[in-house]
Amino acid sequence: MHNEPLTAAVKQAAREVGFDLVGIAPAMTPPGYERLTEWIEQGFAGEMGYIARRAHAYEHPRHVMPDVRSIVMLGINYNTLDDRQPKEPHPSGRASARVARYAHGTADYHDTLREKLKQLADRVHQLRPGSRTRGVVDTAPLLERDFARLAGLGWFGKNTMLINRKAGSWLLLAALLTDFELEPDRPHETSHCGTCTRCLDVCPTDAFVGPHVLDARRCISYLTIELRSPIPTELRDGVGDWLFGCDLCQQVCPWNRKSPLTSDPVFQPMPDLQPASALEILKLSETEFQTRFQTTPLSRPGWDGLRRNAAIVLGNSGDASLIPELTNCLNEASPLVLEAIHWALEKLQKTSCSSTTED
Repeated sequence: MHNEPLTAAVKQAAREVGFDLVGIAPAMTPPGYERLTEWIEQGFAGEMGYIARRAHAYEHPRHVMPDVRSIVMLGINYNTLDDRQPKEPHPSGRASARVARYAHGTADYHDTLREKLKQLADRVHQLRPGSRTRGVVDTAPLLERDFARLAGLGWFGKNTMLINRKAGSWLLLAALLTDFELEPDRPHETSHCGTCTRCLDVCPTDAFVGPHVLDARRCISYLTIELRSPIPTELRDGVGDWLFGCDLCQQVCPWNRKSPLTSDPVFQPMPDLQPASALEILKLSETEFQTRFQTTPLSRPGWDGLRRNAAIVLGNSGDASLIPELTNCLNEASPLVLEAIHWALEKLQKTSCSSTTED
């Protein structure tokens, strides 16, 4: 098959296996590579040392697959909540906790995307016998958002997220690298954010140094997922009721008003995460944690990390009636979790004293 018919067939196959967006990018040094190296040098990666250790590999996709010629960029919508509808007040008291939307379901999105990539690769090998491919989710050194823009799938919002005109930014990205050349799509050269700064202004921890520049060390998603040490004290108030990740900069984006809802059962929210109970999470045994979350993104911070987050949420709840429950948890063996419990108790005790004084 020649390039154009083969390209059309690959795109059709991608849609048939369940990808919502598909575009083709050439194998090249991504335009954002220099920005990545500067970002690393500025220390914005925090404890994510794996990024710096393989920084050279992001320079070209040949470091992921030596004979790569083209990159099939793919996107799947994971939005399950309609931001256009009036919201019920978020439950208060007893420390309800929020979980980032992509982690609401029963499975890890890596597994979901890998399965779809495998199906697509099988179809591609039928279309091009003897060809080689490699599927990539977000664990290989590939700047997916850069290649998604090169493939015409969208532009970078000021919050660094890829935004598509029709799908918004509730997107999970994947890539299929091929050892044969496909017809590339026209890159998305324009931005459609205008003077809007809602995503920057809403961040409670001031994680954005400026438009398009995120200091991960201050980002709630980093603090609650990637950070293995205690969350810096000065950022804990800003974490608020986020147990895992954060969606604030996407929730306020005007382009997400048009985002369609997915019917994929994999992404449909588990009832006990709408919202989650911080107290229940804090009290989970390691076995209960593994049973409940080992196949979901919430396994990423680990048992101690997720319970540390729960203690922070409890401290931020302002609910002094939780003090006895937290006090009963002071036999905690993990120094990470115990420190967070002490912080939460101190904060709630101050809240209780303040309320008593006002009365």
